[in-house]
Amino acid sequence: MTTHNAISVRDPWAMLPSLGNLDAYISSINHMPMLSASEEQDYARRLRASGDLEAASRLVLSHLRLVVSISRQYLGYGLPQGDLIQEGNVGLMKAVKRYDPEQGVRLVSYAMHWIKAEIHEYILRNWRMVKVATTKAQRKLFFNLRSMKHQLKEGSDDSQTHRNSLTEAEVAHMARELNVKREEVLEMETRMSGGDVALEAQVDDDSESFAPIAYLTDESHEPTRVLESRSRDALSGDGITRALAALDERSRRIVEERWLKVNDDSSGGMTLHDLAAEYGVSAERIRQIEVAAMKKMRKALSETT
Repeated sequence: MTTHNAISVRDPWAMLPSLGNLDAYISSINHMPMLSASEEQDYARRLRASGDLEAASRLVLSHLRLVVSISRQYLGYGLPQGDLIQEGNVGLMKAVKRYDPEQGVRLVSYAMHWIKAEIHEYILRNWRMVKVATTKAQRKLFFNLRSMKHQLKEGSDDSQTHRNSLTEAEVAHMARELNVKREEVLEMETRMSGGDVALEAQVDDDSESFAPIAYLTDESHEPTRVLESRSRDALSGDGITRALAALDERSRRIVEERWLKVNDDSSGGMTLHDLAAEYGVSAERIRQIEVAAMKKMRKALSETT
């Protein structure tokens, strides 16, 4: 007996509650009709032949309970089941899109890999702020190690139930079972057991605290500081040389004597009166020449930066 009328042909998703109401969602998908092998093959062929969206919807809807079942295996990671189901549904849709009915495998078997893969990726992205596993081998070790730790705790006596660290024997056992090095097991165990630490203090403004941000920052490599330093070096080196070159000989000597020269006794360069006596003009005239020269140098320096 066909199940075509059990789901609305116009909008087969309309009857599904949102994942915000998880109990209603699960109850609803548990009433979704299962497809027979012949119906599944028929829908899959229609999808591959013409991209029939109705056929794709029926394949997805009939397997939503599989996603819920798989999601329950990952509740121990402290992530919302609704989010796990949502990610698993993405994997189910990918499986339906790639499913080939001519391979002689039911969709339920084929889709399990895709559903788990999406849930795994979601867990690894969100279980810690900092990723605990980035390579394919690390991902496999992450999930297998956590499963084995749970099994060991269940088989241990009460005095060991609340023990978090692994014994040497347990590390060796896991390394043999997972076919990895002992050091890899220890490294992943360290990553998994470590919690997230806020860089900045999570306290009120009137409280004192010491957070990692206080000792991890390196202001010498902060971008604006680096740019400021480079600009300052440029101005104090080639920039000053080019700015002085823009002056006439008398103006350049006045600036050098007044601001750039230091005598052995650290008394500085010549005074306005010294320069006035040398050039046979008033001290006020030397000051005017100095002001004009400084203005010209500032313009040259601004063009340099």
